[in-house]
Amino acid sequence: MEQNTERIDKYLANIGICSRRNVEILLRKQTLTVNGKRITEPGTRIVPEKDDIRLDSTKLLPPKLVYYLVNKPKGIISTVSDEHGRKNVTSLVPKTQRLYPVGRLDKETTGLILLTNDGELTNFLTHPRYHVDKVYRLTIKGKINKNQLNAFQNGVQLHDGKTAPSEVHIVNERRTTSLIEITLHEGKNRQIRRMCEAVRLPLLELTRIKLGPLTINNLKEGKHRKLSQKEVQELKKSAIVASTRKEGIMV
Repeated sequence: MEQNTERIDKYLANIGICSRRNVEILLRKQTLTVNGKRITEPGTRIVPEKDDIRLDSTKLLPPKLVYYLVNKPKGIISTVSDEHGRKNVTSLVPKTQRLYPVGRLDKETTGLILLTNDGELTNFLTHPRYHVDKVYRLTIKGKINKNQLNAFQNGVQLHDGKTAPSEVHIVNERRTTSLIEITLHEGKNRQIRRMCEAVRLPLLELTRIKLGPLTINNLKEGKHRKLSQKEVQELKKSAIVASTRKEGIMV
C-alpha cells in the first residue's frame, strides 16, 4: 500500500512550527531530523504518520486542531504579530496553541474571521482554486444608484483587474443611509472598499457576516466561539464545491 508523503516545509507550517517561507532559516538555526537523519532541504518528503520527526531532539507531534469563529471589532489587526505593537485578532481567543487567521480583514472592518492551526483547512479557504463565498454588510451614505448597482453585479474595474460579478441585496434604505449586502465569489485585497471607491459609493461601515456556511449570527464584537466538527466538514465541502463551480464542473 502506497504511503502518503508530504514536504517537510508544508508539514512544519501545518503544525505551527513556522511558515513555509521561513523553513530554510529554521533548518540553518536548528537541528531537524527524520528517523535520525538530519534534514537540510525544505522539499524533503516525509511520511508524517510513520516517521520519527524531531527538532533539536524534541519529537514533533501534530497539535490538536482547533477552530475559532471570531467577531473582530474595529481597531484590531488580523495578523499574528505586528511590529508596531498593535492588538491583533489572536489576542481575542485563548492562547493554548499557535493559531493563524484565515485570510484578513483590514483594521477598520469588523465581523467574521476564522482562527485555526489547521493548515489544510486554511489552504482550502484561501487558495484561489477553493475560494468560498463571503458576504459583507455595508452601511453607505445615501442610496446606491442604478449604475453603481450594475457595476457591482457585472464587475468593477480595479487597478489589478476587473472583479468577478457580485450579488447585491438592498436590506433597507433610509433618508440619509442605506444598508446593503454583497456576496463576493473571489478575494482581492480590500476588495469591497476599493470597489466602493471605484464607483464613488460613500462607505460608512463594513462588516463580514458570512464565510461559506458560517454566519456571525448574534456573536458580539470581540467574542469568539469554537466550531463543531460538523461545521468544519461543511467548510471543507463548501470549498470543494466552490472549486468545481469555478472550473465549470456540475456537482
